[in-house]
Amino acid sequence: MRGNDETCVDDRVRELAAQLRGPVRLKADLLTEARHALLDAAEAYREDGLPAAEAGRRAVAEFGTPAQLVPAYQAELAAGALRGLALRVVLFAVPVFLGADLTWRGAPWADATAAPAGYGLLSSALNWLWGTALGLAVAGLLLATVGARYGRVGRPAVSRAAGFALTAVLALGTLSTVALWGWSLDLWQGLLTWPPMIVGIALIGAGQLWLGGAARSWLLATR
Repeated sequence: MRGNDETCVDDRVRELAAQLRGPVRLKADLLTEARHALLDAAEAYREDGLPAAEAGRRAVAEFGTPAQLVPAYQAELAAGALRGLALRVVLFAVPVFLGADLTWRGAPWADATAAPAGYGLLSSALNWLWGTALGLAVAGLLLATVGARYGRVGRPAVSRAAGFALTAVLALGTLSTVALWGWSLDLWQGLLTWPPMIVGIALIGAGQLWLGGAARSWLLATR
């Protein structure tokens, strides 16, 4: 049966858990570290002669209230979520840039002269959007890394701005991708019978969902 000090510690950890939002693994790691720190402090008080219940209460009281602790923990979760989102964008955008043309190469219906001017503009805009997303992702990785290492010196407001900009560009990129696919289907009915295109659409669609999950995690963490 758990001692009173451990019960008190676990109650405080649950209070923190209820108020924190962000990447599941990082949140679990932070809460585990907090629990271990509290248990170590309570053990030290017991060794000084305090009863277990009083040792636990004193350790919890000195550790800080949720109102005092949550901002710092939440900032770390937001930085971790931004790192995760930025890393996913890099891992997604680079293969897309390198392999997107392969889905069209050799297709019997892919006659560039048959596409209207607006289609070419949308395709170019999509390339610019993903290029911008890649640049913002690299910036986000640098900002989040600096923020994690130096705390407030890492300029969390700048990190938030980069994260919001990256999320907005990703949303525009997703909408543009869907629009381009729909237009392509209208222009070339044989698109869905071309194996490289089928594979490309499936992979890009899965990648978009993967990015969407990371963007949602960052928005929840930074809220």
